[in-house]
Amino acid sequence: MGYDKAVLKAFLENQLKLFPEEVAADEDEAADFLEMCMAVVVNSPEEVLEYFDEAGADITGLDSRSILDECEVFPVGDGRYLIVEG
Repeated sequence: MGYDKAVLKAFLENQLKLFPEEVAADEDEAADFLEMCMAVVVNSPEEVLEYFDEAGADITGLDSRSILDECEVFPVGDGRYLIVEG
């Protein structure tokens, strides 16, 4: 899966939200890391919630707003969200 510049930028700027230290220093490293993790990009908060539900995560008490606070969710800034499972 290819990741566009907006997705890569969102990950690079926010990676410390999920990881204790940087795992990527530039867009190439970020793309490689995201591909290795099989990170996904979804188009809405509802799709983020659906992703976690389908993955079998316990989403009890979470809604399409509160799910966005999870450390695995990175807002891209254009209505899309990157989900990276650390």
